[in-house]
This record gives sequence, structure tokens and C-alpha cells, in this order.
Amino acid sequence: MADKKKITIVGAGYVGMSLSLLLAQKNQIYVHDIDKEKVQTINSGKPTILDKNMDDFLKNENLSIKATTNKEEAYKDAEFIIIATPTDFDEKTHKLDTSLVDSVIEDILVINTKCLIVIKSTIPVGHTDFLREKYSNNRIIFSPEFLRESNALMDNLYPSRIIIGGDCDKSRSFAKLLSEGAKTKNVQPTFVTSSDAEAIKLFSNTFLAMRIAFFNELDSFAMVNNLNVANIIEGVSSDPRIGRGYNNPSFGYGGYCLPKDTKQLLANFKKVPQTLIQAIISSNSSRKDFISEQIALNDLKTIGFYRLVMKANSDNFRTSAVIGIMERLKKKGMEIIIYEPLIEDESLFNDFELFTDIEEFKARSDLIVTNRKSSELDDVESKSVSYTHLTLPTIC
Repeated sequence: MADKKKITIVGAGYVGMSLSLLLAQKNQIYVHDIDKEKVQTINSGKPTILDKNMDDFLKNENLSIKATTNKEEAYKDAEFIIIATPTDFDEKTHKLDTSLVDSVIEDILVINTKCLIVIKSTIPVGHTDFLREKYSNNRIIFSPEFLRESNALMDNLYPSRIIIGGDCDKSRSFAKLLSEGAKTKNVQPTFVTSSDAEAIKLFSNTFLAMRIAFFNELDSFAMVNNLNVANIIEGVSSDPRIGRGYNNPSFGYGGYCLPKDTKQLLANFKKVPQTLIQAIISSNSSRKDFISEQIALNDLKTIGFYRLVMKANSDNFRTSAVIGIMERLKKKGMEIIIYEPLIEDESLFNDFELFTDIEEFKARSDLIVTNRKSSELDDVESKSVSYTHLTLPTIC
């Protein structure tokens, strides 16, 4: 262990957990989190998130990883400290709330004066420069992550790109750590300024949101005009300049990243003319309005929502796009019920009745709305409708 670098990762969510496993192959990793349950989970050899590859990786790889709630233990003598704490979008200030990131940096600077601080949390363009100037410290850089939900580990092991917001010796050493942990050996790190790296992150996610919004509006058009959406999408996506990624109609984009990143990018356009970024955000809201109106046309009393998690093998239901549909329908006076077995704290959805018994849920529902096909719904196919498959039925 003596020849291994001590690397500390702050935050044990999607980014922190997957990075920990990547880097723990060849380094001593400390994960710092204030959540005692997450710390205990990691120290018992289990991942803190649902990711189809993490369990096997923890069992089969020789990893050096320890979790702790003790800041002193985590930060002291670490050569690199990676910040992967959440930054939610504040609707009042119209920007990402970086207070948690900022407070972590203040703690680090008190305990460790030599480490390179790498921000992985999504932040506004220019925030790293602000921090470097505020603390008169050039050892703070930004390096974006590009992870898919339920596939975070594989996206670290087989990265599409490695972006480093700095070009000093320490930054290059950090890039080398990421490359050494990856299974793909032909990804050359790209070194840019931290502000450029922040922009790369926000523009990447906003482009994905734009594709989702485009195909959702295509689907809305097809539904109104009684067209075959599968045929249209197949014809459009066959053009190699367009491609087949992110072309499934859905309730709208949701999840933890896209809603807040698009809003933050729009906020960064404050003094720059734009129409497209605002249109992407507006389109997402319009799609939810449209789907809600289509469902309401059925004039049914009880609408059941089958699963809130947006992807198979995922446990992220808190920021699901379908929640916006549920809220709109409830305002229209409909009774909304949910089947989501992953929800343990029923208080998270006080406005809706929660079911854990699938048969009781199906019996109570006049119409079942789902974002994926499932064999559990085969016997009620006549009253279920899916919104994320190309074989979309119309419901009006």
C-alpha cells in the first residue's frame, strides 16, 4: 500500500462511487461522506447505488477503498481530493447551488495544503476561476464526468473522453490516473482551461436534452396527425449525420443532470443572445403538458403510474420526468397512484397513493402509464400505455 497514491473522493453518489471503483484498482481510495449508512455500505463491500456492474466489480477486483465520515482522516496527506457532491439548481437565484462544493474546498484548504483539488460536481462556467482567485490557489481544477444512469462504472472504465481543466504537472498526473484505471487504452486526455471544461459539460448535456426534445416533439406531431412514429423515427435516424442515439419518445428529459444543466447553461447566457437554449427547456415543459392532456382525454378516474425509475437497473426515482405528468394530472382532478417497489420512504410522495403490491395496483388503475414494457403488465395490456418505445399506441 505504501507505493499507492492516497486519493480522497468527497461524495458517494453516482460520480463518487464509480470514480472510487475506477481509481481503487491501483490506488488507496478514501471516500468521505456525511451519510453514515453510505459509509457502512461501502465498508461492507457494497456499492451505494444501483449499477448492474458495480457488485461484480467489488467482488472480483482487488480494490483498496475505505469510506469514512471523518474529514481529517479523509483529507490529510491525500495527493488528490475529488469533489463529487451534488449541486442542485436554485430556482430563486437561477444558478446551481455551489455552497456544498465551496464549503468542502474551505475544509480541504485547512487540512491539506498540497493536494490537487479536482471538482467533478457540475458548476457554472467560470466558477473554478472564481474559487482560484478567492483562495489565491491554483491547485483547484474542474474535470467533467459523462456518466449514464445505471452504467456509471462502465462509462468510467470505457470513457468516451477525458477532459481536464488544467495543464500543469499535477493535472497531467490526475489525467494519467484516470487513463490507467480505464480498460480502454486509446483515449487521450484533452487539456483545456477549467472554464472551457465547465462549458463542455453544460453544452454536452444540453445537446442531449435537445435531441430528446426534438424526438418528443416529433412524436407529439405523429400522435396528433395519426402517423406511425416508429416509421418516421426509423427514416430520420437512418441518416448517419443524425444517428440513432437518444431518439426514443419519452415523458421528457428528467434525471439529475439534464434539467439543472440546461437551466444553468441558460443562466450563463445572461449577456449573450440566444433562443435555442430557452426553447429546449420550454419544449420539455410543453411535452409534459401535451402528454398530460392526451391522458386526460380518456376521462378516467384513477391513473396508475408503473415505476418511476426512468431506466431498467436504476434506482433514481426522485427526479423522474414522469413526476411532472403526475402533478399535472392531479391538478386536473384525477386520482394518481404509483407502483414503485424501490420507494422505502412513503413521505417522499405524500400527494400520491403508493402501492407495493402489483396486483392491487393493477386492479385499482383505470389506465396504467409506464415508461417501459414489462411482463408484469401483460395481463392488463389493454389498459396500459408506454411512452418510451417506438411501438407507441395512441391513447385518444
